[in-house]
Amino acid sequence: MVGTLLNVGTVLIGGVLGLLLGARLSPRLRETVVLSLGLFTFALGVRMFLQTNNALYALGGLLIGAVLGEWWRIEDGLQRIGAVLQARFDRGGTETGHGGRFVEGFMTASLLFCVGPMTILGSVQAGISGDIQLLAVKSVLDGFAAIALASTFGAGVLFAALTILVYQGGITLLAGWAEAALSQPMAAEMTAVGGILLMALAVSSLLELRKVRSGNLLPGLLVAPLLVWAVSLLAA
Repeated sequence: MVGTLLNVGTVLIGGVLGLLLGARLSPRLRETVVLSLGLFTFALGVRMFLQTNNALYALGGLLIGAVLGEWWRIEDGLQRIGAVLQARFDRGGTETGHGGRFVEGFMTASLLFCVGPMTILGSVQAGISGDIQLLAVKSVLDGFAAIALASTFGAGVLFAALTILVYQGGITLLAGWAEAALSQPMAAEMTAVGGILLMALAVSSLLELRKVRSGNLLPGLLVAPLLVWAVSLLAA
């Protein structure tokens, strides 16, 4: 839960800074910081991938996971959820004035901070191995995003920290309970696929080099360790 608590703290700090002086931060500065984080995230993804014991497991998990993700349209589903909720609370802001603005800020921030592959990937890694590097990177990103959102929507953004605590913390706890079912080789291949997803996120969302439907690659996190398990059964 350390990574989640760190994330909660950066959102609160970023939100307060946004309320106080967010408008004084230039777009150029924000862009440079995000690009720096994108380069770091890509490098971290490479490091995670190099933990693989057999790259074929990561490749198989990624390809099968991509087929499943595209079939299930995970990325589209996440976007639809965000669009439906955002549209609903946009109407609320029009009808109720300041109170609606508060709710809009809360919902916008909650969706931004919790609906995405990095949330799931970071929480799973933290729960299984105790490694909070991904959640630390996400925390920095969310902190800067909170500055921008709070300067626009107000104090409602601060309460998105509760959503992070419940949602992200819940995934971390569930992953921790599942740790006993994962052998070291299975965990290594899950980490390797996670590294590839992290590189996809950096290329698509942070560096904005090319759009990658990284949400559709999420099933690979489960497929890769299952391939390791299946091969071990066949070899026994």
